[in-house]
This record gives sequence, C-alpha cells and structure tokens, in this order.
Amino acid sequence: MTDFGYFLVPNADDPLLEYARLADRLGLDLLGVQDHPYQRKYVDTWTLLSVVAATTERIRVFPDVACLPLRPPAVLAKAAATLDLLSGGRVELGLGAGAFWDAIDAYGGSRRTPKEALGALEEAVAVIRAIWGAERTQRMEGEHYHLRGAQAGPEPAHPIGIWLGVRGPKALALTGRVADGWLPSSTWAPPERLPELNARIDEAAHAVGRRRADVRRVYNVQGVITGGASTGFLQGPPDQWVDELTDLAVGYGMDGFILWPDGDQKEQLTLFAEQVVPEVRRLAALERGA
Repeated sequence: MTDFGYFLVPNADDPLLEYARLADRLGLDLLGVQDHPYQRKYVDTWTLLSVVAATTERIRVFPDVACLPLRPPAVLAKAAATLDLLSGGRVELGLGAGAFWDAIDAYGGSRRTPKEALGALEEAVAVIRAIWGAERTQRMEGEHYHLRGAQAGPEPAHPIGIWLGVRGPKALALTGRVADGWLPSSTWAPPERLPELNARIDEAAHAVGRRRADVRRVYNVQGVITGGASTGFLQGPPDQWVDELTDLAVGYGMDGFILWPDGDQKEQLTLFAEQVVPEVRRLAALERGA
C-alpha cells in the first residue's frame, strides 16, 4: 500500500492548521513536520503535531524528522506514545541524528562528530523501543544515553514506526538493521541515487535476517504541479507527476510520498490529492498486479 502525505513547514505566519485540515479532508494519509527548534520563525514541532492531531480526523502525523540532539529519546518516546494514545493510533516517529550543529549548540544541545551522532542515533532507537515496551522497569547503559530503572509506559495505541532520515553509508546500514522506515528527500536523494541507497539498506537488513519489506521507504518529494510543460523532475503538469511517482513506486520500490510543494499550498495540495494520488494508486496497483 502506497501512502501519500504533505510536508508542513511550521512557519508561524502561515495558516498551519488550515493546511493540515485541508490535507485531512482531501484524504491524504500522512502529515510530516520538519523539526528545527532553533529557527526563529518556526513554531515547535511537537506542539504543532499535537494540535493537528486534535483538530483532524484520520491523517497520521509525524516529525520529519525529530532533532535528536534537542529531543532526549526517553522523553521523546513518552511524547510519541502519549500522542498516539490520544489520537487513536495516528502517530509515527521520524528521527534524525542532527545537523546544523552551531544552531543546536546555541540551543543547549550536544555538538557531536559524525561518529558520535550515529552512535547516539542507534542508542536512541533502543531507548525509545524500551520505553514503549511491555516491561515496566528498563535499564540500559550507553555512551550517550542510559536508562537506570526507568519506568516504561504507557504503551502506544499501535506499533509506532521509527523512520530514520539519514543518508551516509553507515547510517543507511543502521536503518536496515534496526529501523522501521527510511525518510529520504528528493533534494539530497534524487531518483538516480535511490537504487544505490536502497541497496545499502537492503544489504544490512538481509544480514540480520530482515526482509526488504520490513523497512518502509517514504520519500519527501519537492516540486510544483503546473499547468504547462515540464521543466524538470516533478516540475510540470499532473500527468508528469503521475508518471514519475508511479515509476518511483513500482520501479524503485518507494512506499510513500510526502509532498513538499512550492507555490500556493492550498492549490498544490488540492491538485496533488485530486489529480495525482488516485492515478498513481490505480496505475501502481495495475503494474504490480501485472
């Protein structure tokens, strides 16, 4: 099943809840919000996701992706489980190792080397899963995080997916070993790179006895739906979007698409949901059936 969603930029001056409710009414599956707390013009991601979940009916929400150096994983796990319970199981968890280290440091977060950031990410996944687990008391000692008799719970309403927004070879291997999904963006992972990046995930997954299907691939796609001729990848009319997304779903094995549109957000959302999504679903089902 292919999921379709909307990438909501948390600009405080935008009608954020109006966009979110429109995405919900249009039948989209997912709403992702980037997490950059140090951006002066952005509202807080978790607060926004909570209000969105409270004012929508069916759309699933997730941070795309949570800034781990500013989100202690045990507390992040508690927040995600709480929102999942209150929303009726409509939360997933996108997680990133961190970037923009000067800004993170300015906000009191830890400045990490690439090796440290990757190690912290792996430990964070273990911490989060422990806090969601059935065992009441949790203990874990890591280089970056620990649990020392931590009281786990409450358990989420459904098995929340941990989707990693990562790109390096070691981080992709980590995704294959421990994550439930991968969140690439077309800005840094264009289609021509997807086979190579997916292969790294698959190889690591297979090495620990996992299947390719155990790691969902949810692609943030930036572009604009126009009424004119194509000017590049995802820069053109709806039929071009249908062709390119269908190819990505069937030929490249991508399981979901999060629209990150340029231009008028309401117009782009409506065009995507009404003229692109149904056709991609139909054609992908036909091609997979064939």
